[in-house]
Amino acid sequence: MEKISSILVVEDEVLILHMIESGLEEGGFSVMLAASADRAVELLDAQKPPFCAVITDINLGRAKSGWDVAKHARELAPDIAVIYVSGHGAYDWASHGLPKSVMITKPFAIAQLLTAVSHLLNSPRQG
Repeated sequence: MEKISSILVVEDEVLILHMIESGLEEGGFSVMLAASADRAVELLDAQKPPFCAVITDINLGRAKSGWDVAKHARELAPDIAVIYVSGHGAYDWASHGLPKSVMITKPFAIAQLLTAVSHLLNSPRQG
């Protein structure tokens, strides 16, 4: 099965990172992984063609957050789909989240994530 779209996954918890990777790959996506916000920004800057989506944890340690990663991604690709995952910080989504993004709270089922990705990728783009 040919990989159709490339997704950046940003998560500092290794087990969750690999669970998301496996689920997305089974769903037919190509996946790149970043365990920190700084690494995610490097990958976003280097990716040609750009990723179709970013799935990011919000709390990524002391430096940059998932909010920062998503904002950087949208500066590079205004239509990129953004999915936030977090056990904490969901209450901040209204003030920090980007338009046309989705928040999924941990714990979650991989089916929820695949549904969110599919929904955002298949929704009409903003003009």
